[in-house]
This record gives sequence, C-alpha cells and structure tokens, in this order.
Amino acid sequence: MEFNKFRIRSYEGQYDRAQVEDLERRCEVGPSESVFLFTDTMGDPICRIRNSPMYMMLVAELENELVGVIQGSIKLVTVHGHPPNDLAKVGYVLGLRVSPHHRRKGIGSSLVRRLEEWFTSKDVDYAYMATEKDNQASVSLFMDKFGYTKFRTPAILVNPVNHHCFQVSSNIEIARLKVDQAEYLYRRFMGSTEFFPNDIGNILRNKLSLGTWVAYFKGDIAWGDFGSDGQVPNSWAMLSVWNSGEIFKLRLGKAPFSCLLCTKSWWLIDKVFPCLKLPTIPDFFNPFGFYFMYGVHHEGPFSGKLVRALCQFVHNMAAESKDENCKIIVSEVGGRDELNHHIPHWKLLSCPEDLWCIKSLKNEGTNNKFHELTKTPPTRALFVDPREV
Repeated sequence: MEFNKFRIRSYEGQYDRAQVEDLERRCEVGPSESVFLFTDTMGDPICRIRNSPMYMMLVAELENELVGVIQGSIKLVTVHGHPPNDLAKVGYVLGLRVSPHHRRKGIGSSLVRRLEEWFTSKDVDYAYMATEKDNQASVSLFMDKFGYTKFRTPAILVNPVNHHCFQVSSNIEIARLKVDQAEYLYRRFMGSTEFFPNDIGNILRNKLSLGTWVAYFKGDIAWGDFGSDGQVPNSWAMLSVWNSGEIFKLRLGKAPFSCLLCTKSWWLIDKVFPCLKLPTIPDFFNPFGFYFMYGVHHEGPFSGKLVRALCQFVHNMAAESKDENCKIIVSEVGGRDELNHHIPHWKLLSCPEDLWCIKSLKNEGTNNKFHELTKTPPTRALFVDPREV
C-alpha cells in the first residue's frame, strides 16, 4: 500500500532546505478557512527552534519527495510540584506540516510518534503543543489520537505598528536594564511562573532579544537603587522584546473582501487627512516581521498604566526602527491574566484563545501532577518563551 512507502528521517539542511520551504509555502496556517498566513523562513527552515537548548526536525519522504515535516524542542521549565525543585523537562511540538496531496495517509501521525520517541529518549516529562482552537484536524490528531489534554488557553494580542508615535506620560520613567539585572529580577519575581525557562539568561543574552526595560513613576525610587538589595517601587512594570522578524517573515495569503475594503479605505483616509493621526493598518499582503514582547510583569496598584507606557515605548521603538518591515507587536498572556486589559491590541488582529495541549510521557510519579496541571483552573501567570513563537 502507498501508505507504507514513506519513511521518517532527520532533516538534512543541505539536501532538504528547498523542498521544506516549498512545502511550507503550500501549507496554509491560520485561524479559519477564510484567512491564513504564509511563513517565509528566509532560507533557514529550522530557524524557529534553532535558539532552543535542544531541538530536532524530522521529515517524511515519499519516493524522493518531502511530504511532511515536524519540529520539536526541549527545555527545563518551572512546573509547580514536580520533583525535584519544581522543575520539569518539557518537549514542544511545532511546525507539523503535511503536503495537501498526501494527507489522510498516516504521515502526520507517524511524524508525531517519532518526535515523541525522541522526547522519551531525552527523558522528557511532558510534551505540549499549541494550535488554534478552531483547527479541528490538529485538535483531533493530538487530543483524540495521541491523548493530549487541554492545558491553557492564552490570548495572543496583536497591535499594528504605524508611523504615528505615542507620547509617553512625562511622570513615568522608562529605563533599560543590563542583562544581569534583568535575569535577577526575572528569577526573583517570575521564577515561580508556570513554564518559566530555567535558562532565562540565555534568552536575555540572545542577539534576537533587543533588551529589557522597566517603568516606574518618577520620584518613587532613584534609578541607581532599582533592584539593588531587593528594592523596587510600590508600582512598577517590566518587559523584554524579541525580534522575531529577524529570523522569519509572515504574509497574509488570503482575507475576506470586507477586510481588504476596510484596509484600503483606512489607508486612503489617513493619506487625505493626516492631521487625524489615525492608527494605520499595515500592509499584511507583503512579507512583514514583528516584535514579540515577553516576560511582561507588573506589581502595584498603578502598574497597569506602567505596562501601557512600556507598550507605547516598544511601539515607538518599532516605528522608528530601520527595519521598515516590522508591522506588528505581539504578546501572549494567560487567558485570565489582567494584562489583557493593559496591553494595547486590536481585537480584529488578536486571538482571544490559543489552545495549548499537554501530555505526560512518563507513567510513574507524574500522574498526580499531570492531573493538577490539566484539571485545576489556572491561577498563576504563564511564561511564553519567545524562542517558540
């Protein structure tokens, strides 16, 4: 049978790059049948996992043609109650693609199975994946066939970058942290956050991480005292920025006519009446990059205003960047996180519920913890690793 002719093997960049890029172009990614995105990996199909501590790409080959790919990465993260020291090794499943002409032949299932075998060989405790909740094919494959369970439903918040810069409040101080300062504050204040990466220092030192900034009200604390000896103001906020557009670009492949009409009309109004300073809708039909805001943390009664100020600062940084292809700013936060109300975003472009599913790869000693992870309503924030966006 044709079903049994394909074979699964490791990705070999020298021989497979062109075919993988072609497969990526032929596969649509998006929240519905009417809108989807194309991903341009700019000559490096493995770019989305290359910065992870450990990674693997597998391909499915049928008669010298690549008909499927999958990627996976492994890291050590915070999982409360997991021995030892609330740390667990997790494997992230991403980038599953099967050629439209070769679906329903068991190729996707074989790729997932082989990747899970690799996870197991590396002593991974949990495997997890993320997908759009409306992607029935993906949900059915992972939840029904492979036994993954709903874990979290974070919100993906998207804000367009336009040429009108924001005026940050004059009573707010925004300062850039040194990497060592940022790592100290993250470990102190977010170290207990679900899925906090144990190698946060490597993330902050990566060339794609543009920096970490804190915001606080002027007069609350002297900058030289911030973080020293554990001192922080009554209200403060911080975040870091990752330049995802440096490694891959996105392009809108198809959209409803109403979306096209709205976009063209908005451009025309802004061109004719620039004095209105309308927020412009970027051109998503040509390849574009984006900044990803991660590690967003805030404390204090007025910290929401500080988060918004930091977001405005990042917007201005993107608007003034030499990279004119940076068209949006993205962040991902827990679905019930109050940050949803403080981070500026357009509902038209955002996804209120991304679906994360998880599976225990070990039977002994993790069942109780796995039940707690999947059955207990999320009460803590969720750290989204920028390397996995």
